[in-house]
Amino acid sequence: MALNPFFLQGSYGEQRLVQELINEQLKIYGVEVTYIPRKFVRKQTIIEEIQSSTFDDNFLLEAYINNFDGYSGAGDIMTKFGVSIRDELSLTISKERFEDFIAVFLEDMDDDEVEVASRPREGDLIYFPLGQRLFEVKFVEHENPFYQLGKNYVYELKCELFEYEDEVIDTTIDEISDTVDQIGYIVDLKLFPGGVTANASATINSGYINDIYLNNDGYGYTSAPAVTFSSPPTGFTTATAVAITTTRNNITSVKEILLTNAGTGYTIAPTITFAGGGGTGAAATCGINTSSTGVISIVVTSGGSGYSTTPPVTIASPGSGTTAIGRAVVNATGSISDVYIIDPGEGYTTTPSIIIGAAATTGIGTFWRNEIVTGSISGTSARVKRWNRSTSILQISHINGSFAPGEIVTGEKSGAEYVVNVSTANTTTDKYKQNEDIEVEADSILDFTESNPFGNY
Repeated sequence: MALNPFFLQGSYGEQRLVQELINEQLKIYGVEVTYIPRKFVRKQTIIEEIQSSTFDDNFLLEAYINNFDGYSGAGDIMTKFGVSIRDELSLTISKERFEDFIAVFLEDMDDDEVEVASRPREGDLIYFPLGQRLFEVKFVEHENPFYQLGKNYVYELKCELFEYEDEVIDTTIDEISDTVDQIGYIVDLKLFPGGVTANASATINSGYINDIYLNNDGYGYTSAPAVTFSSPPTGFTTATAVAITTTRNNITSVKEILLTNAGTGYTIAPTITFAGGGGTGAAATCGINTSSTGVISIVVTSGGSGYSTTPPVTIASPGSGTTAIGRAVVNATGSISDVYIIDPGEGYTTTPSIIIGAAATTGIGTFWRNEIVTGSISGTSARVKRWNRSTSILQISHINGSFAPGEIVTGEKSGAEYVVNVSTANTTTDKYKQNEDIEVEADSILDFTESNPFGNY
């Protein structure tokens, strides 16, 4: 038997009235939350696994809190990974408001590379301002209340506290960004505020070594062998040098010998011996200069900072004679540790000035939140969490590799450039780092991995 034709059973006017009453009630008794849709950037289509997603849009929306006595869920619990917070939140939003003020914008943004939805979807985020927390939508109930007057008017969002997994969250809202900046695996990268040029001074004398000839490069070395020279007459300075090795066809041999001190007072060429390094066969001879004065040593008076590549070393000309040549050594912290003598030169009557090339021109600009930064040497990339210019500390996450000391870090969008300084150890911010403390305390109470506390039989 058909329905009674004298009753409308849900006319458009009745449905419209109910929807408007619901909208009005939500505006009166609800709270203003921020709805952050999840955009699927890359998805494995075989099992529909989400490989990466981004949150870079936001919409203000009124919502009614169904929890009248606080958060629901398991609350704060202790897990093997540390303390875990399992708070849950239930919100009711207007179906019409979502479709008219959010869905239309999502449809406009939909393209082949980024997938969005036209309704509230599991995986979207809700920023709850009263607790300053991000919640993730776990289930969307669209049939409660159940077809009043033949239509559904609200969505009920059942949410859990968001577990951050290195997603990209860039809503441009400072309140949300400040919350997100403090969660996840974060590394504090210490940078140089700007490069500082190194300084060095020279010493000249006579009776020095002016040439070294590598007669045999040897083989089988696992490290650079020690180089020693026979001594000059009493009262003079013995020459010193370092061996530089190279590897070809899996065989490591001596590539060259560089002077750190050319010595003084030699009247005959000293003998050169090699020791250690795990190899054998290296042999070298040298020539001396007894008739002129050359640069016998170069001392680094200030190592500077911010060097990512070896700078040139310029030694002043003697005027009449041969200009000395030096080579700088950049250490792990981006400073100049030594200047080796390639050629002591000859004809110096006064101590020459030494100019070491300037450090990289960096320490400029301001990194932008969530932009990608890349290392000039290692190629390592990371995403910016926070930049503190006063302390020159860059907080980064999503790290792909390891930044090299002394290399330049450049912001992809901002163009900011700074040099990595690892003289200060990097620290990490990880919500599970208290794991180690918990494990240590637990081991002192009961640890079956060491021994059976109840005895053996």
